[in-house]
Amino acid sequence: MNHYLFDTNILIYYFADVIPDQEIDTIERHLKTSFNILIITKIEFYGFEKFSQDRFSHELQFIRNATVIPLTEDIADITIDLRRESKIKLPDAVIAATCLKNNLTLITRNEKDFCRIPENEME
Repeated sequence: MNHYLFDTNILIYYFADVIPDQEIDTIERHLKTSFNILIITKIEFYGFEKFSQDRFSHELQFIRNATVIPLTEDIADITIDLRRESKIKLPDAVIAATCLKNNLTLITRNEKDFCRIPENEME
């Protein structure tokens, strides 16, 4: 079974109900079986300004179902290498490093953010 890491944008799109219909079943299956996020994603998701106060308790409960992966020294070291080699933004490098370190498949709507990571490193 594959294990997945959810990028913040997927969670925001899911809550906004703008995931394409043909992808909903897959996303929901992965949320039930392999809901992993970074601590950075938790911060970004909770801080997303377009969520109303009324929905915040629902968001809190939703994220409590996730496995939150902390930033570790190993992830930091891989992040540094990726930034030096690929010149990508820090948050994207942390996401990529987390996937590499934990053998996770990234679920994102922003594939362009990760195009500088060699494919063999992200698979």
